[in-house]
Amino acid sequence: MGSMTPASGTPVTLRSGAYEAHLATIGATLRALTHDGRHLVVPFAVDQMRPASRGRTLAPWVNRVIDGRYEFGGRSLQLPLTEPKRSNAIHGLVGWLDFEIVSTDADAATLAAEIVPQAGYPWWVRVEVTYRLDADGLTQTVVATNVGEDAAPYGAGSHPYLVAGPAPLDDWTFELAASQVLEVTDERLIPVGLTDVEGSERFDWSIPHVLGAVELDHAYTGLSRTAGVAVARVTDPSGVGVELTWGEDCPWVQVHTADLPGGPAQPGNRAGLAVEPMTSAPDAFNAGRYPYDTGLIVLEPGASATASWRIAAI
Repeated sequence: MGSMTPASGTPVTLRSGAYEAHLATIGATLRALTHDGRHLVVPFAVDQMRPASRGRTLAPWVNRVIDGRYEFGGRSLQLPLTEPKRSNAIHGLVGWLDFEIVSTDADAATLAAEIVPQAGYPWWVRVEVTYRLDADGLTQTVVATNVGEDAAPYGAGSHPYLVAGPAPLDDWTFELAASQVLEVTDERLIPVGLTDVEGSERFDWSIPHVLGAVELDHAYTGLSRTAGVAVARVTDPSGVGVELTWGEDCPWVQVHTADLPGGPAQPGNRAGLAVEPMTSAPDAFNAGRYPYDTGLIVLEPGASATASWRIAAI
């Protein structure tokens, strides 16, 4: 017998300067990222099946399709309910695909997988994910190409849980300059409508302040940008931190304080702050339901869509 593949997929390690990134081929996942040995994201072990969505690539949709149901191209479609407790289809179809390693060198790797026509998503889309390390941090780029014969609905994003430093999440300071938040129902996180965040103690992070006991699992838009770039920062009382930056290809970002049903007794509860840049809003496959631009991408046959973001140490 040959060597066994770890539960997270084939491991890939990238290094550049003080940075080291550990990738896993299942879900084109960022398994760990360190700077001078300090963790910038919540890691998991190479021989561990990825816990939930930790570090995974999101495609061909982000967040949730409510009830897994939508209409596109004159067809009524039903996706498998991968978030059964809330009766939703969550985070796309590539999370448990084992990506092929297309190329790899010391500081960069490209992984690829194909979404094949299937129940609920009858389109053929090739997804290529490139991770590149340099002095400015880790850049992830997701390129999707419609290799089929019909236009396909599409969206992309990623799901890192950022770690500011050694203190607990409640002590971290968060900064995100965004003017609107998508309010959702408590139980199933169904989009209700966009609300201005100004003056909201829970939702307005334009002036950095301590997270405290706040619970978030919300999408933001109306992002303030400098030269087209949006930024989210989380910092530890010790002065270190991590920032995530992204371009105009992602007009949305989901922020989640990683609250788990079991609370503090549950391993991983509030272990990191998920900051998820997204090309589209939650439930964008049902764009027609909403009075705002959900950012749904329609990939024509032969067309490609690109999105990227970068994680860096502070």
